[in-house]
Amino acid sequence: MKKGIFITMEGPDGAGKTTQIELLRDWLEEQDYEVILTREPGGTRISEDVRRIILNPDYKEMDAMTELLLYTAARAQLVAEVIGPAIESGKAVISDRFIDSTVVYQGIARGLGIERVYEINAHAIGPYMPDVTFLLDLSAEEGLRRKKAQAELDRMEAEGLEFHRLVAEGYRSLADRNPKRIKKVDATLPKEVICDMIKGEVRSCMEP
Repeated sequence: MKKGIFITMEGPDGAGKTTQIELLRDWLEEQDYEVILTREPGGTRISEDVRRIILNPDYKEMDAMTELLLYTAARAQLVAEVIGPAIESGKAVISDRFIDSTVVYQGIARGLGIERVYEINAHAIGPYMPDVTFLLDLSAEEGLRRKKAQAELDRMEAEGLEFHRLVAEGYRSLADRNPKRIKKVDATLPKEVICDMIKGEVRSCMEP
């Protein structure tokens, strides 16, 4: 049986995560992996319902700790129902966001603290930390410009520029703290170049 692989894609809104996830899925399937795609918050029936609460733009009064606990609850269900079983059965899991998003958005940008986020999320994640995480690095200004051109903004996307600057800088800081796992990639590069860089890193995870 193949070794299960857990890959996460991170970055500010508008960084191009969806495109890279789809390209990576196609390549992994060519390597004879069964690939599971998921997203955060979401990925299960329960987690998708939690997502609707978290991202509802009408809930402007949501407290930062409530937000953190809701993200963690959605993650706990996703790990228990999807990620854990898939990895244990030798599949490749690619998740659009995971723990690093919560560290950056709630721990850094909301000011709740990195260690607090890790402590609370330890109960949700268990042993299932990503094998490799790709940070598609993009400025807050460019990310918002791209996102606003795509669709109506959800509650998190609608935060002000200063919040999104904290997010972008928080991601860079987190990558600097975890260089072995988090691989920073310039999101302004052509998508084919980014994809080749990602495939090179994933190959090392596939080795026995």
